[in-house]
Amino acid sequence: MTDLHDIAPSIPPEFREVVQGRPPEPELGGDDWLRLLPRWARECADHWGLRADGPVWHGVCAVVIPCHRDGEQVVLKLSWPHEEARQEHLALQYWAGRGAVRLHAADPARWALLLEPLQHDRNLNDLALLDACEVIGGLMRRLDRPASPQFTRLSDAIDRWTTLCRKGSPLVPRRMTEQAASALSSLRDGCDGRLVHQDLHFENVLAGDREPWLAIDPKPVSGEWAFAVAPVLWNRWDEAARAHSLRTHLRLRAGVVAEAAGLDEDRVLAWSFVRLVTNALWEAEEPQPGQPELSRWITAAKAMTD
Repeated sequence: MTDLHDIAPSIPPEFREVVQGRPPEPELGGDDWLRLLPRWARECADHWGLRADGPVWHGVCAVVIPCHRDGEQVVLKLSWPHEEARQEHLALQYWAGRGAVRLHAADPARWALLLEPLQHDRNLNDLALLDACEVIGGLMRRLDRPASPQFTRLSDAIDRWTTLCRKGSPLVPRRMTEQAASALSSLRDGCDGRLVHQDLHFENVLAGDREPWLAIDPKPVSGEWAFAVAPVLWNRWDEAARAHSLRTHLRLRAGVVAEAAGLDEDRVLAWSFVRLVTNALWEAEEPQPGQPELSRWITAAKAMTD
């Protein structure tokens, strides 16, 4: 059983290894955050009256602790401070449990959220692929609403991505980077204004008790939902790699999501291509680019255009 007043021994070693040594993004590096984590957990426990109910589990950037308070089952999520998580609590407040995990309370200073419990061992990887794509499209419809001014705008990133594509890389085909830069110019109009979960993929949808499936871990942006389909293409990649025709396979995924969400499929394909190319360019900028990852981004981007 986890002790919220001394969680340090309960933090999974594999999570420590992922976070240790991370540079600040923008506030705390991984090592500093790991040192602060036990104190923040104690303070959250005292402030919200929490008692741990089970062992710590984790995602990529957060630890999650099952708890209860006054007989109510809740979950305490403590995230490593990084820019993509800064507005997570605001998005969950706007959605108010409609299509997403319900937020009970937030402590932004400690990057802490108090959430409803979900079945963390059941996600959309448990469904057949196209059924899972249809669920994601349906959630996009449910989550869609106007974005308030405090959310980062998708258009603000377009200039950065255009510069990235114009600069290019010897490791990424020039034809692709030029095409992505051109696509970004045409996508600018109408790309802002909706509250979008830009990382809505199979593992970021968990089974719930009050609803069959609920979105978690939003990285919110004021954008358009066509931008958010791309993670559906690059996750469950082993199934894509086995496809007879990668082009047909990925476009079928995109088409099912687009139909379920009511999106323009041409914009879905254009945004997906852009995101795959920029992923390839970011990978190429790494000191030691991962060849399998780079190859995957380039191969998938090519399938969006052939």
